[in-house]
Amino acid sequence: MENFRKVKTSEEESPLPFSDLPPDVVEMKVKEGSKIRNLMNFAMAQMELKGSRQIVFSGCGRAVTKTITCVEIMKRKLGGLHQVTKVRYKTLLEVWENQDPLPGSPAQNLTVHKNVPSICILLSRDPLDPNETGYQPPEPQHGLETQLGEAEEDTSGSSTKALKRPLPAPQEELLTKKLQVQVPDSPRGSGTTSLQEEHHH
Repeated sequence: MENFRKVKTSEEESPLPFSDLPPDVVEMKVKEGSKIRNLMNFAMAQMELKGSRQIVFSGCGRAVTKTITCVEIMKRKLGGLHQVTKVRYKTLLEVWENQDPLPGSPAQNLTVHKNVPSICILLSRDPLDPNETGYQPPEPQHGLETQLGEAEEDTSGSSTKALKRPLPAPQEELLTKKLQVQVPDSPRGSGTTSLQEEHHH
């Protein structure tokens, strides 16, 4: 196989595994080399500027994790999205070309059929059928979370303030330690003890 080079990869076209999709629904086909920023800029424009109600992210093989990342970013940015996730297998066709054919023989191509996991995720502003397999309801709105977070910060803020008061003590100890190191150089060797006594009183 070392003489063969992959010249083409194509995936079988299969209908999206969701019922009742609008005919003009945007499908974001995530590829292994796709840049997440570019995908998200396009997807957000569809949902925010063009007012799309639904969008589908799909990816297979190594692009599956990137597909999920895009969906999570979009849910965080838009909030209130219903989600249905479908996992299936897709057939990829890879065409490999022999780079070093035997003299006199025609160039050989190999076609390899590969089954790879594929994920399709539908995000919708409108409610979806909660009985559909793979359905996830919208996550709670961030507004509530931030209010709760601030309340927690307020209560913990007061306790941290209380904690902060006794903190300077270790610094004083550090000072005496430094002095102890420095004192033997000076003629008064008893300096450290008197300092420590003062410190403890």
